[in-house]
Amino acid sequence: MFTAVLLTNPKAQALDPALVESLRNAWGGGDAVWLAPDEAAEFDIAVMPDNLADVWESCQAMRVDLMVVPTDGRRKKMLLADMDSTMIQQECIDELAEEAGVGACVKDITARAMNGELDFDGALRERVGLLKGLKAAVIDKVLAERITYMPGGKALLATMKAERSHAALVSGGFTAFTGKVAAELGFDENRANTLVIQDDALTGEVGMPILGKQAKVDALEQITARLGIAEQDVIAVGDGANDLGMLKRAGMGVALHAKPSVAAQCDVRVNFGDLTALLFVQGYSKDKFVR
Repeated sequence: MFTAVLLTNPKAQALDPALVESLRNAWGGGDAVWLAPDEAAEFDIAVMPDNLADVWESCQAMRVDLMVVPTDGRRKKMLLADMDSTMIQQECIDELAEEAGVGACVKDITARAMNGELDFDGALRERVGLLKGLKAAVIDKVLAERITYMPGGKALLATMKAERSHAALVSGGFTAFTGKVAAELGFDENRANTLVIQDDALTGEVGMPILGKQAKVDALEQITARLGIAEQDVIAVGDGANDLGMLKRAGMGVALHAKPSVAAQCDVRVNFGDLTALLFVQGYSKDKFVR
């Protein structure tokens, strides 16, 4: 058994009931259940549709996200999340680079690395090298003035934590940012890279070992083993090439507003919804969200 979920941008609330009914009828689905009026709906189907890719494209043209997931085991026991452009709306290294006067150069490298065009470790070293000499105090300035949270993040964390799920933030960014973000949103733990600081300034070096794509897979393996749960019990979310390993290994991997090369490799893609889409796809109705 599978469940088809349709959702749209919560600010737009433009999910047409006629679209839901048309698709339900075409796929021989069960009764439609509205998870949020005009925003999210679901229905069960017996088999995975063979025309899913074409229908998904049509829904995208209507600014609707469509995903079909196995019905059994939808509710997950752990959230494993990327930080940059996932739990926050920025890339923290790009914001530091703007303060250092090398924003354009670093943003270009970041975009190529996240799209899988560059080796992550090498790209990170190159970008951090360009920050050499930047005062460490700038980190707090960036956190206060440049970092904003992705909509829906607090509801996602609060709702899953209320169901006793574990939450881990694992980033290719930096502990100076993940510590703050994890505390603000309610993550149980966080892992990231370390910026080397000497005499109150960045040295242009990254603490070893570098946490890249494999580190996120390692976190999935290690944390699930520690908790005594299966990898199938995990919902993972990210947007970049270095997230693909964990997205493919987790029981449910969600590509959120992801780079094209990343989204193309993921079955669950959210392009219009916010982080509450991760609740809808698990079967939570909006009236069950913890605010």
